[in-house]
Amino acid sequence: MFEILEIGRLGPGVNRAVISAPDIARAHRPGQFIILRAHENGERIPLTVADKDVDKGTITLVWQEVGTTTYYLGTMCPGDRLQDLCGPLGKPTHLEKFGTVVGIGGGIGVAPLHPITKGMYDAGNHVISIVGARTEGLLIMTDDMKKISHELLISTDDGSFGIHGFVTQVLQSIIDRGTKIDLCVAIGPVPMMRAVVNVSRAANIPTVVSLNPIMVDGTGMCGACRVEVAGKTMFGCVDGPEFNGFDVDFDLLMKRLAMYKGPELISLNKFRDTERGCKCTIPGGA
Repeated sequence: MFEILEIGRLGPGVNRAVISAPDIARAHRPGQFIILRAHENGERIPLTVADKDVDKGTITLVWQEVGTTTYYLGTMCPGDRLQDLCGPLGKPTHLEKFGTVVGIGGGIGVAPLHPITKGMYDAGNHVISIVGARTEGLLIMTDDMKKISHELLISTDDGSFGIHGFVTQVLQSIIDRGTKIDLCVAIGPVPMMRAVVNVSRAANIPTVVSLNPIMVDGTGMCGACRVEVAGKTMFGCVDGPEFNGFDVDFDLLMKRLAMYKGPELISLNKFRDTERGCKCTIPGGA
């Protein structure tokens, strides 16, 4: 179980792996995630399922190298096995025929947006996808998104590919041209999601965001994934990960995500000194 069948790079610091997990592939629904441990002494980290193949019994994970575990995963090879893989977890995306749905993915957020977009497309919606990144080399899964979108708009902050600007500017241009948007789904860095919500709120467009709070067990028991939504404490792993973007306290979410930056850096530095860590290209490393 949980054998890595394929693994490779999608871009600088971004990896993709196809993993054997038949039970999870059968049960997974768009919007749900898994929690894994790479090895016996590893930490538990959540990753959204970017794709699946029920017939082959596989799921596809996409991740960005930011900490010890994600760098470690990048050193694994086909044939290696993950220690644990738990899921699917979280509430699935509510899918129905809304009308026109705009999906916005920033950076690595395109990976979790992919199955949601496919679900919206299959439900009969007119899907407009906006994919953004800082620069062309950081764009991921654009061909995958094109297959499940009626219109795909790509933007880069530096103008190296597609529209020169932010995803929020692209969203505003769709609004300005008079397109009636029935639902917006935004996934990406917290500042990006907050910026999207500011635009969509002004236009009174219902907006769903998928949050990435710190998680440990993924079952609502540890409380590490607390987020404040509509003035109430909610758990990202069991009440989410998707929430009404208008109700999310993004400032508190950003503060909580920064709580363990120091210990995370200490752990990454220790990993750099291991034989396996020396194989990684870690920014700021020797």
